[in-house]
Amino acid sequence: MELKLYDTLTKDKQPFRPLDSNNVRMYVCGPTVYDFAHIGNARPVIVFDVLFRLLRHVYGESHVKYVRNITDVDDKINDRALRDYPGLPLNEAIRKVTEQTEWQFHDDVDALGCLRPTVEPRATEHVAEMRAIIEKLIKNGNAYVEQDHVLFKVASDPNYGKLARRSLDEMLAGARVDVAPYKHDAMDFVLWKPSKPGEPSWPSPGGIKPEGRPGWHIECSAMAWKHLGEQFDIHGGGIDLVFPHHENELAQSCCAFHEARMANVWMHNGFLQVEGEKMSKSLGNFVTIRELLTGWRGRSWPGDALRFAMMQTHYRSPIDWSLVLCDNAFNTLKDFFSVAAATTSENPPASIVEALADDLNTPKVIAELHALRRQVRSTGDEASVALGDALAFLGLDAERFSAWVAKADASVLSGAGKVDDLIAARAAARARKDFKESDRLRDELAARGIVLKDGKDVDGNPVTTWEIAR
Repeated sequence: MELKLYDTLTKDKQPFRPLDSNNVRMYVCGPTVYDFAHIGNARPVIVFDVLFRLLRHVYGESHVKYVRNITDVDDKINDRALRDYPGLPLNEAIRKVTEQTEWQFHDDVDALGCLRPTVEPRATEHVAEMRAIIEKLIKNGNAYVEQDHVLFKVASDPNYGKLARRSLDEMLAGARVDVAPYKHDAMDFVLWKPSKPGEPSWPSPGGIKPEGRPGWHIECSAMAWKHLGEQFDIHGGGIDLVFPHHENELAQSCCAFHEARMANVWMHNGFLQVEGEKMSKSLGNFVTIRELLTGWRGRSWPGDALRFAMMQTHYRSPIDWSLVLCDNAFNTLKDFFSVAAATTSENPPASIVEALADDLNTPKVIAELHALRRQVRSTGDEASVALGDALAFLGLDAERFSAWVAKADASVLSGAGKVDDLIAARAAARARKDFKESDRLRDELAARGIVLKDGKDVDGNPVTTWEIAR
């Protein structure tokens, strides 16, 4: 078996050759902790969790280091802190926001079956490394100080734009570039900036007297350097990060350390849209992980079903998130668990590992799971154990799934009396041909997780039965 991964930088799929097979290193951009993570944020978390599991299987658990950062200094965090805690000093309010939001993020991704990274650094704990890189860039002539800002001089890096595969003119035309008097060139980007009164601040690099705070891009370069070194094996994130974030990371790290590469492989997952449209708050289809776990459009699903739904599509392809996708994933996974042996084995079938080794080909993995499911009928225990091993290896947990189902069923059944009352009211509305009210009551029942089935009894009279939605 040979592990092959697609590299965004070279635009091809290549055999993976770690710099050191005893110390395989991966960095993935993590959350900015100011609000609940949305389902688009969940995609890279799940994708790179699957890769983390695969790398540990191939190279050994103790030989793989996975770093996923926490961005805890950002304008959005400041705004949320001012809104939620107007009576507190800003720094104290920021700490409350970031601690609460980080806890929420961990709670959500734990429910998705994701392993914790080896290291989860916070940006604010790595300001010294940020200043050190900035000083190197100034010394190398790749950065300059202007009006209490430090900026990266894009023109000083002949390789800038290589990751995004766009020229400077193309990037300038397609980017939201700030026009600022302290920039020598429109494409130059901020490494360090002065803090506003009350904002978090640290001693500035470059001989700047006012205290300030880092720009976004320098944060990841510093944390990757601190925990993985000047060069490492894999850098991952969503496709939306290719430009400008990863392009800028690549430029500043390579220029600071005089290296040709920052990461040997750059991996990016595709976009996520919701039922055919780009997810946005203005369209009303913005959905968080927490909402999917607890209630979205009258439905909810266990984290394992959401994880399995993500695996239906190859990580580099766009994915259309929908009620149907979630329901189908739930029902298929329920069927798999019903015949799979209970196991926590980390000895998956070779067919599963081979599919993942082909650039995380999860659709092929799904096909292999279905094949194992069919084999249960003929080979019994052997296929059942193999299916159980495969599901466990993929981070899909039968016990966690069953516990969620039991809790959801208990919640619905506890309101059975109310359900019967609503069904009776709907029957009365139908009898008087008030179909608007009938539809409203059906929707209310659906929101409670109840599916209605209209039919007739032996005498031909209308009758309605119900069951818990799945």
